[in-house]
Amino acid sequence: MHLVFHLGAHATDDERLIRTLATNPEVMAAAQAHAPAPAAYRMALRDALIALKGRPADAAMQDTLRRACLRGAPGPVERLVFSYENFLALPERAIGATGLYPAAADKLAPLANLFPQDQTEFHLGLLDPALLLVALAARQPGRDFSDILGGHAPEDLRWGPVLERMAEAAAKVGAKLVVWCNEDLPLLFPEVLRQMGGLSAAAALVGEYGLVEDLMQPEGAKRLRSYMAQHPPQTAEQRRKVLTAFLEKFARPEALLADVALPGFTEELVAEIAARYAEDVAAIARLPGVTLITP
Repeated sequence: MHLVFHLGAHATDDERLIRTLATNPEVMAAAQAHAPAPAAYRMALRDALIALKGRPADAAMQDTLRRACLRGAPGPVERLVFSYENFLALPERAIGATGLYPAAADKLAPLANLFPQDQTEFHLGLLDPALLLVALAARQPGRDFSDILGGHAPEDLRWGPVLERMAEAAAKVGAKLVVWCNEDLPLLFPEVLRQMGGLSAAAALVGEYGLVEDLMQPEGAKRLRSYMAQHPPQTAEQRRKVLTAFLEKFARPEALLADVALPGFTEELVAEIAARYAEDVAAIARLPGVTLITP
């Protein structure tokens, strides 16, 4: 069996990926894939992780977990997809002494050890650290922003070191690590869905254009749906070209703007954080064992 853990990060897709897969049960069943309802597994996985303390689960525990996760599956399952933005850390622990997600790499082996004989994949959406800080602050409304930063300068909160450690940890357990930038997700959403679900390029998914439609004027979204129905894309590259063209023509300008209203943040600081983020993404693309999905 293949186990896919969508690790977040915080504020990247608001569970749209897992909910879209779950709303396509026939397509998933045809691929022998299943995206169980979060209520069916989150507590079970948490309790197992606490009990195991990183050790491999024995056959009895694996059987218990599988029964919880497979409840409601319409047929045979060879691929289970889990998603939780707190897999790597709770919001209050997303920044620590070493920067972003200090315990991220340490989380991978325990997750893989829940089903140690099965193939594991880890999927992760990255986010510009300035926007991530906005999201983390929103999730901790009573906490002083300087405490959230944990003594770090905002521009020093980098994804590069996090992914280096995660790539090493994933390699040790023979797991695949798939990464994308959340800023690109409206264009990549159909492809990321297929990667997570192990679905064919030809699979027709309800809601696969939902993210890009959210950024468009209603008339543009209507025309996009009509065009895609009449001209189904044959490749991911073709699909992205069509989505890009429609977005360029019908995007709502206000939907493409991201407001970074945080104490001490200037336009220059936001630009510096974005530049370092771009450097990190370029370095992440070169990491062994990492698949970076790009437009």
